Order: sequence, then C-alpha cells, then structure tokens
Amino acid sequence: MSLARPLSFGARIRTSVVAVVVAGALLALPACASPTSSGASAPVSGAAVAAATVSPTSSADRVKLAKTRFVLNAGLAAGATYQWIYKPFKAGTFKKGAKGRTAAVIKGALAAAFTYNRAKAALNDAKGDPTLSKATTALSNTVDNLKNLPSKIRNGSASDADYNQFTSVTDSIKQAGASAGAPVTDQVPSAGQLTQMVNS
Repeated sequence: MSLARPLSFGARIRTSVVAVVVAGALLALPACASPTSSGASAPVSGAAVAAATVSPTSSADRVKLAKTRFVLNAGLAAGATYQWIYKPFKAGTFKKGAKGRTAAVIKGALAAAFTYNRAKAALNDAKGDPTLSKATTALSNTVDNLKNLPSKIRNGSASDADYNQFTSVTDSIKQAGASAGAPVTDQVPSAGQLTQMVNS
C-alpha cells in the first residue's frame, strides 16, 4: 500500500491561492445571483441601492414640489382675482361714485399686482414638472399682459376688458393645471398677504 507523497512548498502555495479565490467567489455569489423563483430580488450592495434610489427619488421629489408650488401659487392668484377684482367689478364698486370705491380700488390694485406676481411664480414652478411645463408654456404672454393693469386699476382707467382679463388668465392657468393632473383651488389671501407678497 503506497502513501501519498507530501505536497511541495510551491504546490501548497498554489493550493492555498486557489482555495482563497474559490472562497471569495462563493462569498460573492449571493450578491450576483439572479432573482429567486419566488420573485424576491437578490441582495444589492449599498452603493448600488444609493445609485438606484437616490437620483430617481430626488427627481420625483423635485417634480412633486414643483407641482405643489404651482397649485399653491395659482390658487392664490385665482383667489385674489375672485375676491378683490372679480367680485367688486361685478358689484360695480370700482365705478365712480360707488360706495366703498376708494377701498375697493386700493385693494383691487394690490390684488392685481399680487395676481401678476403669483401667476408668474406659478408658471416658473411649472417648469419643474414636464407635463405642467408643456401645459402652461403658451400662457407666458397672457400673464405678461397683466403687468400694467395694477396701475390702471389704481388710477381708475381700467376698462371692463381689463378686469375680465384677470379672470380669463387665472381660469386658463387653472385649466392648464387640471389638464396636467394639478387641479387648482382658489385660495383667498388676506389684505395683509396682498401687501406682503407684492412687496416681497
């Protein structure tokens, strides 16, 4: 009966290296394995998780924030228009000799500047959401047309068409929001908010 000859020093080194490589490969297999038959995903390294989740989540958060800000600013613009421009206009309070005209004109001019300010902000916010951006792009010029109307309301030279233009613009913004999945609800600001926002 013959005995196996002992391995040479070089052979022992090669055997050790092969053992280490095989052990390393066996340890790496779970991270590289394909999904199991139950549908569960294989473990993923921390770096891969960060790369896979942080960027899309951050992008989604930015879009969500843009939509939220759009809804808020568009709602404030529409609320200011309805409360301080549309209602007094329909009631005839802006007309010369009307009771409460002075206060209505002051608030109406502030509301007009506020509406322009918030409508511009809403369109800027919409740029952060691809769907909203596409829906609101055509409204830029119509919002810009509101810029000179606050002074016309203040000096009493605003026409019926000028007053109606505010409602038309805010309605268009609301419709664009609704078509892009961002429905807008009127948010009526206080007189103090009108002044604060216009001056900010």
